[in-house]
Order: sequence, then C-alpha cells, then structure tokens
Amino acid sequence: MMQTMPPSLLDKRVIIVTGKGGTGKTTVAACLADAARRQGKRVVLAETAATESIAACFESSPQPLGYKGRELRPNLYALRIEPEAALAEYLGLQIGLRGLTDRVLRTDMFRQLLEAVPGWRELIILGKIWHLEQKTDVSNRPVYDLIVVDAPATGHGLTFLDVPRVVQTAVRAGPLSRHASWVESLIHDRERTLLLPVTLPEELPVLETHQLIERARNTIDVGVDRIIVNAMPEMHAKPLTPILESLPENLQLDVLPPVAMIKGILAHSERRESLAFRERQHVSRLCGLPVVDLPFSSTAFESGDDWAALVDAILGDCVWPGESPQ
Repeated sequence: MMQTMPPSLLDKRVIIVTGKGGTGKTTVAACLADAARRQGKRVVLAETAATESIAACFESSPQPLGYKGRELRPNLYALRIEPEAALAEYLGLQIGLRGLTDRVLRTDMFRQLLEAVPGWRELIILGKIWHLEQKTDVSNRPVYDLIVVDAPATGHGLTFLDVPRVVQTAVRAGPLSRHASWVESLIHDRERTLLLPVTLPEELPVLETHQLIERARNTIDVGVDRIIVNAMPEMHAKPLTPILESLPENLQLDVLPPVAMIKGILAHSERRESLAFRERQHVSRLCGLPVVDLPFSSTAFESGDDWAALVDAILGDCVWPGESPQ
C-alpha cells in the first residue's frame, strides 16, 4: 500500500524542534533553517535554552546572538529568546512606558514575584514566537516566511507547549487570557505549526520519542507528521563482505591490516548498522509516522560537503515503516 508523503516542511510557518538531550536537535534546527533559506525563504531561528549554541553551528568563532539577534546568513536571522527581555518588550508595548517598565523589572521585589508564578517564562517565550509569526513589513507581508524554534528538550518541551492552555484554565478573562488564547491557537493550527521530534537510532531515545509523540497528540494537540532520525550510519559493510569472505584469513597485505582483522571490523560495523536501521523502523512503527534519515556528521556549516548532506536530507523524502532508504 502506497503511503502518502507529508507535505514539505517549507509549507509551515512555525516548526518546533524538540528531542531528548544529546540527539542533535539544535543541529537539526540549524540545518532546517539553513535549508529553508537556501530555498529562498526568509527565516528566523529562535533559541530558547539558557545558554547559546546556535551560532556555533554557523561560525568557527561564534559571537553572542542575544535577544536582539543578528543575521547569520543572507535571509537567516537568529536570536535567543530571553524571558526577561521578552517580558520587558511585551509590557513596554502594552503600557507604552518602556523606560519605567525596565526599571520595575530590575527590582528585586518584582523578580521575586515572578519566581512565584509558574509557567511565566514558557508563556512569554511562546508569546515572542507568536509575535515573530505575526510580524509584517511595510507591504503587509510577513517579515519571516518560517520560524524555526530550538525548543527545550523532550519532557520540558511539551510542558512548554501546554502552558497557554493552563493559563486560560486559570485565568478566564483579561489581556493575559486573551494573549494566551492567541498563542494556543498558533500551537494547535496544523496548517501553520508543526512539532518536529528528533531522535537517534538507539533504544532509549526511540522509546522517549514514542512517549513524546503520544503526549503531543493526546494532551497538547500539536501537529506531528514525521520523525527525524539523526546520525544514521551508512551501509558500508555488506558490499565488501562477499569479497572478503573469498579471501583466506592468513593472507598478508603489504599496506593493510590482516584480512581476519578487517573482517572483524566490518562484522562489527554491519551489526551496528543493522541495529540502527531496526531501531529506526521500530520508532516509525510505534508512532505510525514516516522518518527522515539524517547521515552522521560531526562538522559545522563552514565545512562544506558534509554539512550540505544534512541540509539536503532535511527536506528529502520520508521513509515509511517497512520501506528501505534509497
């Protein structure tokens, strides 16, 4: 049975990239943003972590992005959404007294009050993302065609997305409830917004990805239509195995290790590759979703061909359960 491929990632307005720590979600977010700008999109890449790491994907000597952000490539803008700065901006827009707002926010009393309010950081970060999505230029065209969000890691990433619903439940009326409803509408709009889980072809990340998707569907109600499987090994061992099996193990080669050693290395490589593809199939079947295989790469954008393979793969075809990658 022919499976229908999900639409292009470039059809979305907001893509929220999440995954277990160590799966390479920041690299995937950077890769997706660069792929989109290479396709002619105007892209903003929003980082939400307490420490910056996005710029290091693009620069050998990365400079801080900060809340104001800066252009990393033509048509690719990046920033780190600092909750305090975003709150100051929001209150400044609402009240119209930015200088006074900044002074109030710097007081110890106000900071202690904020610490007692659960979820305010998440809500104000999501509010900034909504603001970026709504922002238009003088011709009323969206300033950014695509917003890529490097979201918190799995677990906290979903709590992060559920905050607008929680706020509306607790606060039934007023500006806070109204603004939370706008943010929630963006999260639930499957035409505009997509959650993009990133995993590794390993047992624990695969199981956590399954739990992530189940909760995203049943609790958060955010669109998920594919899974990124990062660092997939390439199948090298099998084509060489028949040739090596025909050679005697005691054969000595002048410039290579003994044939027996080479056979052992390839056998280990083949087992690793087989396990990786089995785990990829496992997560796809568990979740009923196609996957995008990204090849292993330890390099940044400046290195050229290796990173270009990631940029091409991120927008490539998905693989459904039971299918083999091309």
